[in-house]
Amino acid sequence: MRTDTGQVFRLEDYKPSDFLIPEVALTFRLDPDDTQVTAHLTVERRPGGDPTRPLVLDGDGLTLAGLTIDGVPAGAEDYEATPDALTIPRPPAADRFTLTIETRLAPRANTQLMGLYQSNGVFCTQCEAEGFRRITYFLDRPDILSVYTVRIEADRRSAPLLLSNGNRTEAGPLEDGRHHAVWHDPFPKPSYLFALVAGDLGVVEDSFTTASGRKVALAIHVEHGKEPRAAYAMDALKRSMRWDEERFGREYDLDVFNIVAVSDFNMGAMENKGLNVFNDKYVLADEETATDADFANIEAIIAHEYFHNWTGNRITCRDWFQLCLKEGLTVYRDHEFSADQRSRPVKRIAEVRALKAHQFPEDQGPLAHPVRPRRYREINNFYTATVYEKGSEVVRMIHTMLGDETFRAGMDRYFERHDGQAVTIEDFLRVFEAVSGRDLSQFALWYHQAGTPNVAATARYDQASGTCVLELEQSLPPTPSESRKRLMHIPLAYGLVGPDGEDMVPARIEGATVENGVIHVRRRHHTVTFSGLTARPTVSLNRGFSAPITLSQEVSTADQLFLARHDADLVSRWQALNGLLSEALIAAFRRLRGGKAATFASELVEAVVALADDDTLEPAYRALALTLPAETDIAREIGDNIDPDAVHSARVALSEAVAARGQARFAAVYAAMADDGPFRPDAAGAGRRALRNVLLDYLAVAEGRPDPAAAQFETASNMTERAAAMTVLVHRFADSQAAAEALDAFERRYGDDPLVIDKWFQVQATMPGPAALPRVRHLTGHPAYAQNNPNRLRALIGTFCTANPTGFHRADGAGYALLAETVLAVDRHNAQVAARLATALRSWRSLEPGRRGKAREALLSVAAEKALSRDLRDIVERTLG
Repeated sequence: MRTDTGQVFRLEDYKPSDFLIPEVALTFRLDPDDTQVTAHLTVERRPGGDPTRPLVLDGDGLTLAGLTIDGVPAGAEDYEATPDALTIPRPPAADRFTLTIETRLAPRANTQLMGLYQSNGVFCTQCEAEGFRRITYFLDRPDILSVYTVRIEADRRSAPLLLSNGNRTEAGPLEDGRHHAVWHDPFPKPSYLFALVAGDLGVVEDSFTTASGRKVALAIHVEHGKEPRAAYAMDALKRSMRWDEERFGREYDLDVFNIVAVSDFNMGAMENKGLNVFNDKYVLADEETATDADFANIEAIIAHEYFHNWTGNRITCRDWFQLCLKEGLTVYRDHEFSADQRSRPVKRIAEVRALKAHQFPEDQGPLAHPVRPRRYREINNFYTATVYEKGSEVVRMIHTMLGDETFRAGMDRYFERHDGQAVTIEDFLRVFEAVSGRDLSQFALWYHQAGTPNVAATARYDQASGTCVLELEQSLPPTPSESRKRLMHIPLAYGLVGPDGEDMVPARIEGATVENGVIHVRRRHHTVTFSGLTARPTVSLNRGFSAPITLSQEVSTADQLFLARHDADLVSRWQALNGLLSEALIAAFRRLRGGKAATFASELVEAVVALADDDTLEPAYRALALTLPAETDIAREIGDNIDPDAVHSARVALSEAVAARGQARFAAVYAAMADDGPFRPDAAGAGRRALRNVLLDYLAVAEGRPDPAAAQFETASNMTERAAAMTVLVHRFADSQAAAEALDAFERRYGDDPLVIDKWFQVQATMPGPAALPRVRHLTGHPAYAQNNPNRLRALIGTFCTANPTGFHRADGAGYALLAETVLAVDRHNAQVAARLATALRSWRSLEPGRRGKAREALLSVAAEKALSRDLRDIVERTLG
């Protein structure tokens, strides 16, 4: 564990290294408790570098076992070695020299899951962001690009599979039952992309023929017996490879592409060049064990890691401040892939919901930071929704502003100009300026400023002149370390919806730059005048969620309902209805806090009910639209003085009103959406099941008894419907015999499958109300629960703390105490996971005073511990402010 050093890294302090390492040869003699690593480094002085500077290599908990300089054993006066650095004060005077460094590692004891470790007997590495320095001393920074040759030696029986980056060039037996393999990656890469896997795994093999006719061998390695569950991942990989050729002109560049699934992994997956390592959660799936959401996640994450081959690997980051350059861009690419594979509007709505649920609270709280941070104390803590999801939105805005052809031209120029380089955000924006002739300096503020902009909008129509005047005003609230904000360039897509539901085309537009249905908001205030209109339009703003903003629009309920029924942009239709539901829920919350009953307008309830059997809309869309805003979404919109119990009560009241009004129609559609053939994990089948499961919840509420959900649980032929039924039973009828029987049956059936039992943990962890906490504490003693496994921890404790507002935010503070206790325990063996878990309290200041005080006490109790990791202390201190 790296303890806190207090060091803060700043973007403005970046300097190129005085040394380069163009070639690296590594030899691993693998042993669970005593692995020997020999690193042969070819070191060059950077042209123009300071010839008097010492060479300082990074380490993390290392012990030096041997060092030679240009083949000569180093004397005590030639170097200084500590666990965290190897310093050679007087490197050879030659422009090029060699170092041979020997270190010893204990993979089985490496609970941090960074560097080289063992997972269920399989040797595995994770080097992003700074894990390579836990393997050998190195210039462990993204701008040091090296060609790697790796020799792996291991026991043949326990590790018949030996993998690393690139192409295999040699393999064969050794003495004493061992064997070896040599891998060479011809493409220079930073150390964070190094990977090694060795163990005994099953394999699914296939091949892919590239656009230029090269045949690439594909392999997905999983635990023995689970090979059939990797079939969908293989299919997703092949579709990703073809899509990247067709959409971005990017062809794969090695002879082989390997994926390995491991059960102990801090993240979702890692894009190591030619050897992607995945959390097995995002590889293994079949209808019996995985939900439709699992299939969609596998498709997206397989694509994401593959797309990194060009946006992250071939072109990488100059420094970690540029993390969004590879992650935000690649998230945008995987979003586009999924939109093309499935339903574009449904995918976009899912993206918007996720952004509002995770990134907007980050922007509004103590952990707010720009898409490109300017400083950090622990880089692991900046793998955030802002860097990934908001970073993707920034790329999407560039596409929106420039259009398909110019955006593609910019991407082509980016690949041509920067292949094989470590680059910056400025390099990325420069190519789009070059191909478009536009100045993007104001737009670049999206990378540099934290916070979610707000656009206030009012519209008025003058029938006599046939004009509609739209007033727009932008603002950006202060965030930590940024009290003064500059005006943003916001691409605001719009439509003028006529009384017949069709978009109106004005004869003239004045007051702002408007191109292809997008208003370019650059000043604080714009007055946009649309002339030549024959009737009053209803103004639809931020269509397609063209910019990640909040919109304060003076619009009547009647106009919102009109847009919810008629807007040509389906994302805007959803936003209109979702906005009405949010407003109704906030009003109900306030009535409940004032001791009054929650009430809802009948026309709003009917608008929700009418969606169920509107067959002009695809089932997946109807499922999203019928889903009420989450309690966390309502709390975010309220802003402060949150009482989670009142929020929950308001949402329950609205769901009861909708269920009562729509019971008969819901029952008919529920029956019609039943699968009429074999299970298919495609968009159409997933959409029918999604709608069916939303309606099941309403029917259970309407009937006030568990029978509908119990019947579905008994007859379900796939995990999507089985898990949904169990959720309804546990969340709506927690004390019923039906809920207990479903939980028992699920545990008996899947108790030996960790990934499936995670769903069982999650359902119970999200059970509303104060009774969830004692159940969660009880489940920490369950044989299937393992606190040192990130998946198990996230399924139970992580889900409870982030997705159960009434359970976690108990008025007595007991939920906060559980979080504090857990992060301190986890921090001792996995600092990265502990820090991410601690972000569950990022919005503690928005709670009502009693809960706010309890949350602060819990955070202070963590901060008081002296032996905190750098990761955890950074999060806690920033959260406390």
